[in-house]
Amino acid sequence: MSKYYLYQDEKRCISCRSCEVQCKVNKGLGVGPKPNKVAAVGPVIRSGQAMATYVFTACHHCEDPYCVQACPVGAVQKRPRDGIVFIDQELCVGCRSCIMACPWGAPQWDEEKGVAVKCDYCKDRIDAGLEPACVTACPTNSLLFGPAERMPDVKRVRYIRKRFTGNV
Repeated sequence: MSKYYLYQDEKRCISCRSCEVQCKVNKGLGVGPKPNKVAAVGPVIRSGQAMATYVFTACHHCEDPYCVQACPVGAVQKRPRDGIVFIDQELCVGCRSCIMACPWGAPQWDEEKGVAVKCDYCKDRIDAGLEPACVTACPTNSLLFGPAERMPDVKRVRYIRKRFTGNV
């Protein structure tokens, strides 16, 4: 697994899709591919009202990624130092093997560039000490990013707040 974890507090997400837009801007992508997506799930009943829940999805940066194994030219790689899975655009020949191999649909086809693209946690930003573009773009702070070992604390704090105050 990746050294990092991207956590979504789905109760805060308003489906503005700022995360999707900022990801595309950061990667210089056009209309087609979406390295991350917000999907409506539901309806669910909350306080007696039917409401949708919005779920953020991106690459899981798997421990043993099928996309890496499937790439015949080594364009899809996993960084040893932090486990981030990325596609080297210079090496990609556009065979789409990674797209077919991923059970989560993380690699996407970029028709304009003729290569596959995917979430790489904005590795260039991480290397510069910044958070991924999607996280910084979220106006409701629905997305949290950090070391994987720190994320269980986020979940515990959320549970305690909900349990004892009724608020998240």
